[in-house]
Amino acid sequence: MLVLTRRANQSIMIGHEIVVTVLEVRGDQVRLGIKAPRSIDVHREEIFAQLQQANRDAAQAPKEPIELLEGLTKPAEDADTRTPQSKG
Repeated sequence: MLVLTRRANQSIMIGHEIVVTVLEVRGDQVRLGIKAPRSIDVHREEIFAQLQQANRDAAQAPKEPIELLEGLTKPAEDADTRTPQSKG
């Protein structure tokens, strides 16, 4: 871990595209501004952890609904699949 000391209005660069600026220091709180391309997600750590957990939960969906959906895509064995002929 890199540890830096910065004052208000001072910045650090992460790569060539991300700038982190100390906006304000008030007591034990520090306000940061983060400038990054839209293609890079920026989240607070606790929000990032919630998103990861939600993704894990979604990836482990119960099998019952999936099995029901698979049944919808299989043609019925006794169904007549021929198209009716038009009378003319």
